[in-house]
Amino acid sequence: MRGTFDAGGQAGAGRPAAGGEGSPGAHEPDVIQAARRERRAPAHGTRARRIRARKAPPPPEPDDEEHFIPPAPPALPKLDPVTKGAWLALFGGPAYLVAATAANWSVSGIAAFCAVAAFVAGFAILVLHMHDSSGPDGPEDGDDGAVV
Repeated sequence: MRGTFDAGGQAGAGRPAAGGEGSPGAHEPDVIQAARRERRAPAHGTRARRIRARKAPPPPEPDDEEHFIPPAPPALPKLDPVTKGAWLALFGGPAYLVAATAANWSVSGIAAFCAVAAFVAGFAILVLHMHDSSGPDGPEDGDDGAVV
């Protein structure tokens, strides 16, 4: 009977071993012996298999009907001297304080006050000029916003 064990735990009890008593694996089940024979057998084609990448699909053809080309952006508005000064004060005051601190300069109280005052004044001027637009794009042109 295949796969039977004797009282000592030996496989193949009751039948002689295929390769004699002294051969390795003589008492192992046939499944293990077959697996060992397959491992020892030369492989079919000993060269490594070459794996190739797939070819990329061709790019889709552009549809001229549904392709959106955004319009050119409008030119930047010309700034008046007051607005330019407000931007300079907004960034110049804190920039002076940061540069003076980084260079380890001593900043007098009046210089620190002027830098903070320049920042606050520049911010206030820019906020007050936000609604001071005149012309066709001003708030009184009757346009309520985007048209869908």
